[in-house]
Amino acid sequence: MPLKVAVAFLVALLFVNTVAEDPYRFFESNVTYGTIWPLGLPQQGILINGRFPGPDIYSLTNDNVIINVFKGLDEPFLLSWNGVQNRRNSYEDGVWGTTCPIPPGKNFTYILQMKDQIGSFHYFPSLAFHKAAGGFGGIRILSRPFIAVPFPDPSGDFTVLIGDWYRKNPADLRAILDSGYELPFPDGILINGRGPNGAFFTVEQGLTYRLRISNIGLESSLNFRIEGHNMTLVEVEGTHTMQTTYSSLDVHVGQSYSVLITTDQSPKDYYIVVSSRFTSKVLTTTGILHYSNSNSQVSGLPPCGPTIENDWSLNQARSIRTNLSTNGPRPNLQGVYHYGMINTTRTIRLANSVGQVNGKQRYAVNSVSFMPTDDTPLKLADYFKIGGFSVGSIADAPTSGGIYLGTSMLGTDYRAVIEIVFENQERIIQSWHLDGYAFWVVGMDEGEWSPASRDQYNLHDAVSRCTTQVYPLSWTAIYVALDNVGMWNLRSEFWARQYLGQQLYMRVYTTSTSLRDEYPVPKNALLCGKVAGRRTRPPQRALKNESYQAKEEQQGPVQRMNHIKQSLLAEADVELTGRFVSRLRRLLGETVEKYMIFEMKWGRMLQNGNRRLFFEPLTRLGHPLGVLKRNACLQKKPVKIEGMEKLADNIYNGN
Repeated sequence: MPLKVAVAFLVALLFVNTVAEDPYRFFESNVTYGTIWPLGLPQQGILINGRFPGPDIYSLTNDNVIINVFKGLDEPFLLSWNGVQNRRNSYEDGVWGTTCPIPPGKNFTYILQMKDQIGSFHYFPSLAFHKAAGGFGGIRILSRPFIAVPFPDPSGDFTVLIGDWYRKNPADLRAILDSGYELPFPDGILINGRGPNGAFFTVEQGLTYRLRISNIGLESSLNFRIEGHNMTLVEVEGTHTMQTTYSSLDVHVGQSYSVLITTDQSPKDYYIVVSSRFTSKVLTTTGILHYSNSNSQVSGLPPCGPTIENDWSLNQARSIRTNLSTNGPRPNLQGVYHYGMINTTRTIRLANSVGQVNGKQRYAVNSVSFMPTDDTPLKLADYFKIGGFSVGSIADAPTSGGIYLGTSMLGTDYRAVIEIVFENQERIIQSWHLDGYAFWVVGMDEGEWSPASRDQYNLHDAVSRCTTQVYPLSWTAIYVALDNVGMWNLRSEFWARQYLGQQLYMRVYTTSTSLRDEYPVPKNALLCGKVAGRRTRPPQRALKNESYQAKEEQQGPVQRMNHIKQSLLAEADVELTGRFVSRLRRLLGETVEKYMIFEMKWGRMLQNGNRRLFFEPLTRLGHPLGVLKRNACLQKKPVKIEGMEKLADNIYNGN
């Protein structure tokens, strides 16, 4: 992680009241047990800040999000960020293969950056079937103010978390699976943690509202609909879509959608209906869309929805396409990257299967049922070069052998573009998620995939997302541009299947050691297993060492100060950068407060030796050091500023 975050954290502690509008957002998540009544009976749930579901996490594109998790549970715990790409920093992904669990009674600070992302996502607990008890919530990444959005600001914005639910606690569900049995059918469906008619959304007549719908359940695909209201789809997991209107929408496990509804009906209450798909027994629950001037409650039966029809859902999925004429997180259009014109360098076919190993039920991908080697996360084992895993331990195509246990890891190359085909020869619908990435869903169909299936691929405006469904006895193909170095979890979102082996890790590798490609392990990383007791950084070094001295000979005072600070940021050394900030503050007085605020707000002020950006905030603040010759800066000529050389030397020498 770049230490700009740590610098921001230090400054925030000094100037708590001044950072609210900066691109650093701070959250505290107190994770505790509590009694909940989701289906009318009390049971133990996992609360975030006393709430079930947990509070939303809000941010803007490129914001740094600091989340301090205080854990009051009696067993190890992790939060993961479904859809947040954690670019160059898979250490923060919050799954077993990348992050050591937070021990009972301890805390851990996640440092995320919403780099080049917008959209609707969610967080959830990733270990020990905790997801079955709660601990989940919504994530909203909003567009920056100067980036166009292809629809007017809605009058309201609601998070809608839907999912199936069990009355049994996670320990009982784990015991069933560990004994080699399948889980029973879920007991019900929840909307925002509530059962039938428990979720209540108040709206005003004649306005337009945004609903961010995420399926945070354990296994059930769900259909979402609102009595008397159509929904206009506008965003799918960070991609603005063509604005197609639907009367109901299939939301598969792990997926997120944003829709707009217009409250143009007569003033009354209307059913919000969520029902299971592709199941012999249909589960249904309801919520209430309440017009503020309502003169009557809901009545009659909720509107029916589709149940087991594959073709209906398949055609709807194919109709979801990227809007190429609008912006994404950047000012350029979403269609500027022509993925269909790039040749893929590798095809990986992944087939899910079920069987028994040692007399117990297991699930597999290409015959390998994932089993951790020990309690050392793979990414940390890789970083510290201690082995314990084998890159390429899963084949690129389905095998004919039986299921066996293994720590499956795909080896892939940074900056390659690959094709992955998910093959589902079972009679259940699947849902697959890839951490760290958004991919293009280029094709899906019934039957078996073959090279001829590429003729029907959408190579123009396929939707880019991070979770895709695979229909029964069908296939789904995706293209992935491997632009995010790290160790990334590829998993079934059917949580019992994931728990019993239907997952793997994809290592995106480069020989480069540049921080532009991947950050080092965070200095505050928890270390466990075989890496317990190791250092995340070498022993403390002097601020001025030989490498700094060598660069000093070729640099002026401004560049010298810049080099020191950037080196500390790059090394993610909190202590040394804290000293740097303290010295800068002592020399500049309270101006450094405003200066650092500007730096956080503008993001890249000190990068690439840009002197104009370095001095401009001081100029705006009227500080004497900001009195400079702008033209000379722009022409890259030496800038003579009284006191600057002394300032740089004092900071450099630690005075």
